[in-house]
Amino acid sequence: MRALISVYDKSGVVEFAKTLAESGYELISTGGTHQTLSQDGGLEVKQVSEVTGSPEILGGRVKTLHPVIHAGLLARRDSPEHQAELAEHKITPIDLVAVNLYPFVSTISKPGVTLDEALENIDIGGPTMLRAAAKNFPSVAVVVDPADYGWVADRLKGPGLSMEERKGLAAKAFLHVSVYDAAVTGYLNSDAGPEKSPEKSPEVPPEGLPDDVALSLTKVTGLRYGENPHQQGALYVSPSLGSQGIAGAKQLHGRELSYNNLMDADAAWRTVSDFGQQTVAVVKHANACGLASHDDQVQAYERAFQGDSVSAFGGIVAYNRTVTGASAKAMGPVFYEVVVAPGYEPEALETLKKKRNLRILEVQAGEMQSPYDMRPITGGILLQTPDVIDEDPAAWKTVTEKSPSEGELNDLAFAWKAAKHIKSNAIVLVKDMALVGMGAGQPNRVVSVHLSQRTAGDKAAGSVLASDAFFPFPDNIELAADAGVTAIVQPGGSIRDDEVIEAANKAGLAMVFTGVRHFRH
Repeated sequence: MRALISVYDKSGVVEFAKTLAESGYELISTGGTHQTLSQDGGLEVKQVSEVTGSPEILGGRVKTLHPVIHAGLLARRDSPEHQAELAEHKITPIDLVAVNLYPFVSTISKPGVTLDEALENIDIGGPTMLRAAAKNFPSVAVVVDPADYGWVADRLKGPGLSMEERKGLAAKAFLHVSVYDAAVTGYLNSDAGPEKSPEKSPEVPPEGLPDDVALSLTKVTGLRYGENPHQQGALYVSPSLGSQGIAGAKQLHGRELSYNNLMDADAAWRTVSDFGQQTVAVVKHANACGLASHDDQVQAYERAFQGDSVSAFGGIVAYNRTVTGASAKAMGPVFYEVVVAPGYEPEALETLKKKRNLRILEVQAGEMQSPYDMRPITGGILLQTPDVIDEDPAAWKTVTEKSPSEGELNDLAFAWKAAKHIKSNAIVLVKDMALVGMGAGQPNRVVSVHLSQRTAGDKAAGSVLASDAFFPFPDNIELAADAGVTAIVQPGGSIRDDEVIEAANKAGLAMVFTGVRHFRH
């Protein structure tokens, strides 16, 4: 019996190889693995070049890509023709392969990695051997995970591997290769390589969507549970899509994250990241119940909190600037589940860490978005480009007799961006660059208008309103006017636009059309 061992991760490989040798396996290996087994482990190991009769060439790029190796892996043991050919060419079958691959993902994750460095860490021989061995799993055991060395060795010393165990190892090998290939695909499709052209920036939605998407998921960590305690939950990342944002956040403090924590933290981070000015969001159930921009961070936080101080309890707070010590102290009286920011002043961390269970997440600012927005449905996945588009409020069309003032236009621009991150049918009321009322997720828009006014109360007077989609009837406008709203931004495009505009003119409101809709289901 013969075993071929060629691993980048050498954890436990010496002990595994010793067990194989004791079980009667002849060992063959390559380069660094050969040195580890022979010199560190004191084992008798043949170089692959001895077996093939061909030297390693091209700086090690070609080692195992040889008929002697792959015929030994692929030959069917139940085929007289295959066995006759092996005998004719004096090729010995290979009965076990232990291989893991060059560290491509860790290489491309390093700051400043070059394209040449990335390409040199694309493994060719390893995946080829894994696929060959896994294809012939009834005869060839394939081990890709060092965690499997122990139990595989025990089986080989005893009754041997069952067909189901061999099949499971083969599936694991194919999965390992598919994840690896997806990481390479994602890298080459991204802007990470210096050869990529600037027009392929992920901020510019690609024209059309691909026929095929390489998607494989790697588990990062388990979660306490899913949305509810009876559901299991875990966080996975896809190398093909990158692991930026909340998935790559560093937890600085607090108890274990839950599924809902991550969902809400992602909504909060997406929201504040969309604003250039210093902005703070308070999110509950994936919707911003508080949102404000202000040059003074404490003011931004206080205004966001006052947007809906009742709903803020148990919510998630996100900042798009480093959290100051003063802001951390301002948050003190309120119970929050998570705080998310690109950084924290030492004084802020000291203050926040006094709350034992508060989860503190640090997310690298300026990370690029995933090129796709994916949503699972039964039996498939919906895929779309992100809702990212350059919008200039100066280009919006005023459709009423009254035009918005400069102050109103600033608030309308803020409200329009806020509505983009709130579940449809989204209505937001904004005053002085702060959210004062919000209605979301309702089956009809007029209910959302009612809810936004109820939340805002007296603060609705003098506010502006944003609607993520057009108003189908003038009753929404009449309600807004009764509450004291002075200006409205909406996409326009309803068959009743004329009636809606007439209602706005009758109430003395300013209204602008953007020509763009921002539904978020």
